[in-house]
Amino acid sequence: MLFQKKSLPKSKPLKARDNKPLWRWSHIHLIFFFLSVCSLLTLLISIILYALISLNIPSIKSIASYQPPATTLIYSNADILIGRSYSENRQLVDLKQVPKLVAKAFVAAEDARFFEHPGVDGWSILRALIRNITSGSRGQGGSTITQQVARSLLLSPEKTYIRKVKEAILAYRIDKKLSKNEILHIYMNQIYLGEGAYGIGAAAKTYFGKDVNQLDLAEIAVLAGLPQAPSRYSPFKHYNKAKRRQAYVLNRMAEDGYISPTAARRAYKEALLLAPQGGLPEEASYFVQYVKNYLTTKYGYKKLQQGGLKIFTTVDLQLQRAATSQVRQGVTLWGARHPDNKTGSPEASLVCIDVQTGHVLALVGGVNFANSQFDRATQAKRQPGSAFKPLVYATAFNKGFLPNSIIIDEPITFTTNNQTWEPRNFSGSFYGPTTLRNALVHSRNIPAIKLLREIGVSETVTMAKAMGIDSPLKPNLSLALGSSELSLLELTSAYTVFANNGRYSPPLFIKKIIDRNGTVLEENTAHHTQVMTEESAFQTTYLLKSAIEEGTGKNARGIPFSAGKTGTTDRNMDAWFIGYNPSIATGVWVGHDQHISLGPNETGGRAAAPIWRKFMAEAIKTYQSHDFKIPNSITFIPINKESGDFEYLNTDDSLWEAFAKGNMKRWSERSQE
Repeated sequence: MLFQKKSLPKSKPLKARDNKPLWRWSHIHLIFFFLSVCSLLTLLISIILYALISLNIPSIKSIASYQPPATTLIYSNADILIGRSYSENRQLVDLKQVPKLVAKAFVAAEDARFFEHPGVDGWSILRALIRNITSGSRGQGGSTITQQVARSLLLSPEKTYIRKVKEAILAYRIDKKLSKNEILHIYMNQIYLGEGAYGIGAAAKTYFGKDVNQLDLAEIAVLAGLPQAPSRYSPFKHYNKAKRRQAYVLNRMAEDGYISPTAARRAYKEALLLAPQGGLPEEASYFVQYVKNYLTTKYGYKKLQQGGLKIFTTVDLQLQRAATSQVRQGVTLWGARHPDNKTGSPEASLVCIDVQTGHVLALVGGVNFANSQFDRATQAKRQPGSAFKPLVYATAFNKGFLPNSIIIDEPITFTTNNQTWEPRNFSGSFYGPTTLRNALVHSRNIPAIKLLREIGVSETVTMAKAMGIDSPLKPNLSLALGSSELSLLELTSAYTVFANNGRYSPPLFIKKIIDRNGTVLEENTAHHTQVMTEESAFQTTYLLKSAIEEGTGKNARGIPFSAGKTGTTDRNMDAWFIGYNPSIATGVWVGHDQHISLGPNETGGRAAAPIWRKFMAEAIKTYQSHDFKIPNSITFIPINKESGDFEYLNTDDSLWEAFAKGNMKRWSERSQE
């Protein structure tokens, strides 16, 4: 039986689906939608702006014109560093002048992806964040070099997440504003590297006593390891830790392809030769202090501390050391002469000046700078006693007086305002008719007073001022005995006039000053002024040579071609000796700060002259000299030593005296007496 196919019943046809939309957008709906979106965006932007304002992120404008505080450096006349002044010890270096390995070492140690990331390294931050969370501390920072620049220049060092956000934003901005090399330049000069050193320039000097371009790979790796923990990795304090950190830096440099593994191993095995800590010669402390005071007065304290100036001075470090040594020895010898003294040791000072240029070659202001910074060579004003007399005699010669002119050495009394003054010679004796030569050589007081009265006090004061004496001078006859207080620097400078043929050149401490940009702020050269005739200067020198050979300066004998004069004040409170040769003039003062006696017989010849002689013995090894130049207008004629009479034959009682041909009239009158 065949099964027949049944026909299925016909289903109702499906109705077409209604295509009418469930929501119809009208223009009102669209406006409302866009207003909502704008409101949300505005709210979001406002929240972001509020957050940024709340963060108080500083401007980066100052970074583009990077001018950090820099160290002022003070050099000797041989360009040896003798002093620094700074608020932050920083020596600015140009990245172009820094060996490429230096920058590579810091990049390898601190920020391997420095040249790839936009100022912030997300992977480093994530890695640091994970480590901080797992360790429960904030030890890992993940800071890039750019972030370190931002933190150092614009932010506080506090360790907070808010600061990290600020740091990241600033780093991003800095990276967009500056090139990578500009960022590196700032970083290399700004980063703190321990021991008070900011930047690679100061660190190279501090740790190794070198300029940056003199560093080798081993030294570079040590410095590059310092930013993470300068104190912990200081080679001065923790040498072994510094070596381990050095190894890390060298390995990183090798891994990044900056150096070969062989070079890394060789550098690690190299012994580190560290610079002496401190590193500045303490003997020049008084000289450096004088220079700093000058700079502060002229340019201001801030310029001195932060200006990055280079000061090239006149000091000869070898002479400075000799001066310091001899001053200390001289005071020690005084102590040996007075073992039972109860007043304490005296102080002493010394100044040495180049006669031709006025350059101050050495300056000692006291026995020990650490104990007393008061500079007795420039700041102290003391009576010079008879050391002032040569200025009186030079004035007389300049007015036509002769070395064999006679003055009566006799008791004399002056009455002024009902006050009586009866000056006496140091010996207490009077010598009758006395030549100017003998009066000066033997330092007799009465002839000096009478001579001053004859030539005029005002004339002598004018001459002294022209010779560099700036201190006030008493306009009375006691001036002849050195009653007016002045400094050792002033009087020593005045004596250079005798050695320099009557020409005065102001004392110079600074040859040149250069600012951080290489601009010369100041350059000083010798400036000579003829203040007395050549003949007068030579005649004074000729007598002062005899003062050493046979007068009060005998303890200064032994220095070839030298002349000089002692000075001693009442009760032996001040002992002076000023002497010179044609090359240098040196002054020495010994005394107590409290204006008390040095003790019996402690005259300029005993307390000061030996210091001068021993110092000059060292100085002439460098500043060798010939005898004084004799002016063409000087003629030598034999005279009797005591009477000053002209002798036609040179006998044992005569000497060849120097006369100025220009004074022929006085010469002729004297020869006829």
